[in-house]
Amino acid sequence: MDMIHVRAVSPPDLTHQVVDFLSGDPSVLNLIVQRAAAHNPDGDGIVCDVLTGAANDVLRALRALHLDSRGSIVIEPVDMAFVGGGTAAAQELGPLTHAPVWDQVEARIRAQGSYAPSFYLYLVIAGLLGAVGIVTNSQILIVAAMVVGPEYGAIVSIALGIDRHNGPRIRQGLRALLVGFLLAIVVTYLFALLIRACDFESKAFSLGFRPVSNLIDTPNFFSFAVAGLAGIVGVVSLTEAKTSALLGVFISVTTIPAAADIAVSAAFGSGSEAWGSFVQLLVNIVVLIVVGTATLRCQRAVWRRVALRHERTSKS
Repeated sequence: MDMIHVRAVSPPDLTHQVVDFLSGDPSVLNLIVQRAAAHNPDGDGIVCDVLTGAANDVLRALRALHLDSRGSIVIEPVDMAFVGGGTAAAQELGPLTHAPVWDQVEARIRAQGSYAPSFYLYLVIAGLLGAVGIVTNSQILIVAAMVVGPEYGAIVSIALGIDRHNGPRIRQGLRALLVGFLLAIVVTYLFALLIRACDFESKAFSLGFRPVSNLIDTPNFFSFAVAGLAGIVGVVSLTEAKTSALLGVFISVTTIPAAADIAVSAAFGSGSEAWGSFVQLLVNIVVLIVVGTATLRCQRAVWRRVALRHERTSKS
């Protein structure tokens, strides 16, 4: 049975309304009220479990009572639950049983879009790994660089900002990508100069046999296709908390490898390859943002339609 766990603190004058609402909703289970048990903020402790399919409506109603601003609301996932009394309510939800909890989804995306110093450190390290993979023609190292790179968090955060018309979030994400990739390219460029000066590159690379680099710096139709598909999978995986699918997105998008190839190609004096990698990087970022935004909006629209259809069916 899919559900979330809700912990709330309510001001005493609001508790009666909150409890009346929660106790009257069949999708709310295991309701516990502890008077004057909470501190910082002070108030009454309210704990309950909510069936996932009804969670959006319940949380919306709690915010309409201003419980989020006058008290607090904490949401936690429930990994497993055995609740016999909730079976009938779950069946009544029908197709809404597995609906995303949008507050959870947005919180997950906001967490992905945090730009601590480690964000930039990971980008730099990923760029250096990518450079080693390019000069040694090692596809394994390119995949490692893709996994280490944290840039998708900023990309999906920008998509959420566009979807929610949140200008500061969009600007913060774009700034983080710009600064992060510039830093990664500069550091990787210096590292590539060191490799060239010490003649550390593989013999095949020095002779012009560069299959990994050629794959990265040659944007084509498949660049758009892969970035588009990855954008869809990335947002859906965040919506449904599917970490394995999200890892596949990290491995499929050519952002970090393109940034690394810009630096390596520039260090080894190949302007055309550097330009091709720049275009590849730009294509991937733009397509991921556009497709991510569209996927978020489509998911919301689909689930709204499912909810409306379920409401009409329940009334008839």
